[in-house]
Amino acid sequence: MLGGMFAVSAVRIDPKDSLSGLELGERPEPAARPGWTAVTVKAAALNHHDLWTLRGVGITEDKLPMILGCDGAGVTDDGAEVLIHSVIDARDGKPSILTEAYDGTFAERVLVPTANLVPKPDVLSWEQAACLPTAWLTAYRMLFRNSGLHPGGTVLVQGAGGGVATALIVLARAAGFRVWATSRSEEKRARALELGAHAVFESGARLPERVDAVMETVGAATWSHSVKALRPEGTIVISGATSGGMPPAELTRIFFLQLRVVGSTMGSLDELKALVRMCEATGVRPVVDSVLPLAEARSGFERMAEGEAFGKIVFTL
Repeated sequence: MLGGMFAVSAVRIDPKDSLSGLELGERPEPAARPGWTAVTVKAAALNHHDLWTLRGVGITEDKLPMILGCDGAGVTDDGAEVLIHSVIDARDGKPSILTEAYDGTFAERVLVPTANLVPKPDVLSWEQAACLPTAWLTAYRMLFRNSGLHPGGTVLVQGAGGGVATALIVLARAAGFRVWATSRSEEKRARALELGAHAVFESGARLPERVDAVMETVGAATWSHSVKALRPEGTIVISGATSGGMPPAELTRIFFLQLRVVGSTMGSLDELKALVRMCEATGVRPVVDSVLPLAEARSGFERMAEGEAFGKIVFTL
């Protein structure tokens, strides 16, 4: 008989009132599985993916209840301190991430493939380490695999404030790019400058010149501006659409100026290891908005849903 543990789960799907499906309470501890390792969670970061799960994106009712959380860091039973790479390779060749087919990290313990564990360096706190495997890994792949940027190139980050967007600003500055950022919020524009952006603009503002690449996570609200901001043969890298996924396509401009639109999501295990090394080598650290006990997870979900966060919301155990 498995023991119980505290966890934060999705128990039903409601696209209009997503938080109504959020439940905090006891769930069974994960059962042993060959080739998988149990991790006692020390910290886990909240992502928009967790909100989307509650709205039924990427999951169906028959998978519920599902423990949420696709970012985490903790300790194995033999004492190893680790980060968790949450992309799970399935036998059918279709990878998924934690919370889509397997219980996630918003719990006292989580079970993951042993190959998905990355050693946590001492220079990263538990809270910082927990931020890397999803949002920061997504930003790393956007910039260094999919953007076509070279040091000295100009990159526009739309919607400064979210976890991926703040990661993009910090990583792009560390890599030698000229970094511009937009936000509707004057406060978030000021904080983007503090993070390392060279210039900030109101959302939709006319830019001094066209950029080499745009990092797009907002979607419908900023898409037209992203297309217009690009130089000929420039690249939009898109990893999210928090404001909606069906904007006018701007096809004429895209083909006439030979623009590239590249989809990007998450990253590989090797890229996560490289991101950890980059943090060690450069002193770059994840931007943490707030830290809450897992028992107060609902407050963190509410803060993300209302768009108030700047950086990552992290839960600790």
